[in-house]
Amino acid sequence: MRTYLATLVMGATLLGAAVIAPVVPAQAQDGPLRIEITDGVIEPLPYAVPGFVPETPAAAELARDISRVIAADLSGTGLFREVPASAHISKVTDFDAAVSYADWKAVNAQALITGALSVNGNRLTVRFRGHDVFAEKELGTGLQFSGTTDGWRRMAHKVADVIYSRITGESGYFDSRVVFVSESGPKNDRRKRLAVMDYDGANVQYLTNSASIVLAPRFSPNGDRVLYTSYESGFPQIHVLDVGKVQRRVLSADDGIMSFAPRFAPDGRTVVYSQSQGGNTDIFTMDIETGARSRLTSAPSIETAPSFSPDGSQIVFESDRSGAPQLYVMATTGGEARRISFGAGRYGTPVWSPRGDMVAFTKQNKGRFHIGVMRTDGSEERLLTASFLDEGPTWSPNGRVIMFTRETQGASGRALLYSVDVSGRNLKPVRTPDGASDPAWSPLQN
Repeated sequence: MRTYLATLVMGATLLGAAVIAPVVPAQAQDGPLRIEITDGVIEPLPYAVPGFVPETPAAAELARDISRVIAADLSGTGLFREVPASAHISKVTDFDAAVSYADWKAVNAQALITGALSVNGNRLTVRFRGHDVFAEKELGTGLQFSGTTDGWRRMAHKVADVIYSRITGESGYFDSRVVFVSESGPKNDRRKRLAVMDYDGANVQYLTNSASIVLAPRFSPNGDRVLYTSYESGFPQIHVLDVGKVQRRVLSADDGIMSFAPRFAPDGRTVVYSQSQGGNTDIFTMDIETGARSRLTSAPSIETAPSFSPDGSQIVFESDRSGAPQLYVMATTGGEARRISFGAGRYGTPVWSPRGDMVAFTKQNKGRFHIGVMRTDGSEERLLTASFLDEGPTWSPNGRVIMFTRETQGASGRALLYSVDVSGRNLKPVRTPDGASDPAWSPLQN
């Protein structure tokens, strides 16, 4: 596994309880419109998003674009199915007018999203409502977002998050970003640089150049900083980068000591990472301001890929102390660790769910790689994907979706990003300008 240098070292808002099950829409006559998590078969909830109403002349194009991004967000979850505009009986030309629910019932839309935009200079205001068509009522009261016109995509994501939350009961994940390693060039001369984008691949911004290899970027808890591993000095060291200012500094600068696989603690002040020296690799923590360090493991084995639990009390990590890479959990202060993976194959790159109830991981078995999940005690292991090389999972802010790296086989193979629902459904590629690897999801933006 290339993520976290495992191969290198071994060779040298409200979150409800997660239920791993398909999702079906509740029937309107049984109560408020709601997608409920059940053991049934998935049938995406049909919804309609007529073009938002432009209330000023300059708003026409943005009204169309914002409604399309909202639709892409909702449909992209696999939980919703858009009723196409060609099937609409009526158009919404006045946001404040009464909704003709009969027309939307006739096209079998269960949810309706209406909105209006106004643009004054560079200021944009979006008003919107969600509607339960069969109950003939709003999904809560109407809301409004304001900002600048260049932030219109983010505003669309915010609207989609609200609608998603009202219908599913979970917080959304559309107004978030992903930091990743952008890859270009042939497989034997791959150029890598850090980049950040919206969760759906839009608004790509490059954070470093390709002069040196970079690996495993990870967001801070509030999304303002990124930890990553760089080979700029000739061997791996941990850097921290301020995303807004695109300024960076080295955290670990000990000559001859390899430091890698960093992650922030939930408090944003502590970093957990692996350090390799004298043929042994252990897990350490560091105070990001003072540089004070604590050693958490001291076994004669390779300990790597640590990840904090959301409450900061435990760390899950990868270790080969049993003879092959497996997953272990220990207290944040170190001490005795308990093994949680017992299936056939090799386990690595664990990461704790934001909900605190599951761990996602990479598994290699019988020549195939998988992204999987298990409970934090190791029970209910489920493999969500299988391919030539899948690795490095990262959770969406609401714990519903996992993004990961998939690399294709052969000399012309390339790394790409994919996402999959925690139930194992809705596997799909994430668009990026070039090859991409090592994704890390941010929290929801403020």
